[in-house]
Amino acid sequence: MHQTTGRGLYIHVPFCHQRCHFCAFYLEIHHARAAEEFLGSLLTELRLYGEQRLFGSEPVQSVYFGGGTPTTLSPHQFAAVLSAVRDGFGIQNDAEITVEAHPESVTPDSLSHLHEAGFTRISFGAESMNQTELDRVGRHGSPMSTLEVVAAARDAGFIDLNLDLMYGLPGQTVESWATSLQQMVTLAPTHLSCYALTVEEGTHLRTAIQRGLVPAPDETLQNEMEDLAEVLLSRAGYARYEISNYCRPGYASRHNQLHWTGGEYLGLGPSAQSYVAGRRFGNVSDLAAYNRYLRNGSLPVTESEQLTTAHEACERLVFGLRLTEGIPLRETGAAAFSGLTGKVDELIGDGILERCGERVRLTSTGQRYADTVAVALLTSLETQPA
Repeated sequence: MHQTTGRGLYIHVPFCHQRCHFCAFYLEIHHARAAEEFLGSLLTELRLYGEQRLFGSEPVQSVYFGGGTPTTLSPHQFAAVLSAVRDGFGIQNDAEITVEAHPESVTPDSLSHLHEAGFTRISFGAESMNQTELDRVGRHGSPMSTLEVVAAARDAGFIDLNLDLMYGLPGQTVESWATSLQQMVTLAPTHLSCYALTVEEGTHLRTAIQRGLVPAPDETLQNEMEDLAEVLLSRAGYARYEISNYCRPGYASRHNQLHWTGGEYLGLGPSAQSYVAGRRFGNVSDLAAYNRYLRNGSLPVTESEQLTTAHEACERLVFGLRLTEGIPLRETGAAAFSGLTGKVDELIGDGILERCGERVRLTSTGQRYADTVAVALLTSLETQPA
């Protein structure tokens, strides 16, 4: 049943200069020696997978460096990785090659080097244009650094540019959120990602909320902010093509679309996750162990699951529903499983899903409960008779 709609690489760079209060991603504080050792391991991992020819002779259409803060690496280190990708996998001529960056982790010179190395897209974690809001969540930097870095990226040759924003931050108001959005629109990026603040286990933010030092996110207020983002950004010419993502025409993220349309992606680096040929597998979430595996010539995979046809159909439906246009039910293969189609019909009756021609999609109400819908669909699959 598996249908490939694209192939890409995700490369997890596990370094930051400091951890933000809300961050639950696997990372280490950056040190030059650790970064150099990681680079050697990553190049080995790329070589080992390149020898397997997981994607056959088809070059990848997307390469995405996430983290962490990938731009803790130097431009020459990035160039070495991209060279290894070209050697081991091939890169389409019009591929999207993205790097995430903290606004204060790059300079005009490093941005020019990144563009020359082959990066076509850059994603800045702005998070807010209000200094007090940034300080409350331990996000170093300033709104001014975001303004400056966007101009520098354009001067370096970057056209495709994303800005990340968060809403529901401690002390954030609808008015301050509107101001951040309006300042983003003024910067005219090609893409904007707007994420509701979530409180993850084990984070500094979680501890602060439990101690009563900062308030927990207000769901009603977050919903109001989400609605405001759609109004303001659509008015400014951005299309909401996925629950959390907006873009100018032609600038939807190819990397993200691999996840939502059943594409294949290979994750490299500690904690990176992969989906290839109907199999999900993940790397060890520990840099020292990751290095040890690869030093011994072994891949650092510590979890793997071959999805059943039914589970694959369910996941295809769940991820496709994140797209605002939804997904044709026949493309998912879900119609072959009564438990799934029964739950879809039930959710339509509840006003959570709706049919639009051959497509099924989340209603505006349903978009608020996308995670709950995913759990409901997976549960319906697991409880249906074998």
